[in-house]
Amino acid sequence: MDNTKRKVRVKVPASTANLGPGFDTLGMALDLYAWIEMSIVEETRITLYGDQMNGVPTDKSNLVYEVAQMVFKRAGVSHPELEIAMYSDIPLTRGLGSSASAIVGALAAANGVIGSPLSDDELFQMATELEQHPDNVGASLFGGLVVAFWDGTRAEHIRVEPNPQLEVLVAIPHFQLSTEKARGVLPRQQSLENAVFNVGHSSVLVAALCTGRLDMIARAMKDALHQPYRAPLVPGLAKILAEATNHGALGVALSGAGPTMLALVDRSSTRKAELEQFMLGTLRQEGIEATLMWLNPDKPGVQVETLTAEDERCTLLEIVKGGVNA
Repeated sequence: MDNTKRKVRVKVPASTANLGPGFDTLGMALDLYAWIEMSIVEETRITLYGDQMNGVPTDKSNLVYEVAQMVFKRAGVSHPELEIAMYSDIPLTRGLGSSASAIVGALAAANGVIGSPLSDDELFQMATELEQHPDNVGASLFGGLVVAFWDGTRAEHIRVEPNPQLEVLVAIPHFQLSTEKARGVLPRQQSLENAVFNVGHSSVLVAALCTGRLDMIARAMKDALHQPYRAPLVPGLAKILAEATNHGALGVALSGAGPTMLALVDRSSTRKAELEQFMLGTLRQEGIEATLMWLNPDKPGVQVETLTAEDERCTLLEIVKGGVNA
């Protein structure tokens, strides 16, 4: 197909990063999504749908447009004019990988529009360099649970299939917390004791998730590198970290840089209502309103579809709201 006539639709999952001790190294995709449509046109048009898109630029300073141009440059082609439509259910600056999903979605869409000349690994390297850490982008790109590192030059990852018993409860506070601010409170130097603590806990956490030892998650998800320093930014977090496992959680963590908190839960648990009440009640005691959502690990990661003429009869918003798989 002629690239100038190809239109693609991308569905990209949200993600949670760190899972407690895996700072900048562990990420898990979640079944909360953003969608992007992209095609090559004669004059750029960017259409945004949904409340999560408020404040996002609709000109060529748009992140999706800018990342698409990086893909074209890497592939040795030039397509300065694009039609882009975007819709997202992923809240911005809440610790659920909204920027990573936009980057991965843009990379995948732009690559798809020109016939997918770049490999998944090339897209992963580009995404990691843009985000400066591989956990969120790796999860959104590959799906499942991703264990990864980046040495400043190259990123490596291993994907782990999520245990089918895992379910995720997220508490999303009704305030934003920028990643820059959340990283700004972290000390530049850490003790050897803290480093050893996190290496051990993250290693056991990965082993527990790989082997189905759900009973080990509560102890393995403890962290010494970032959550203690970020707790003052999220009222109620310290109590939730300390006590959520007493109310039915397998383990609990700050999601990414926050302020969202997540609990891993056994799907067959009979204590889900108790856990909900504990998390909401704790936050309300601090004057924090929050939205609870039950989510599942997303397994496919980013999905790219080349649209047919029949597909293009519906707008992106009609597809999303109509429940049609993208």
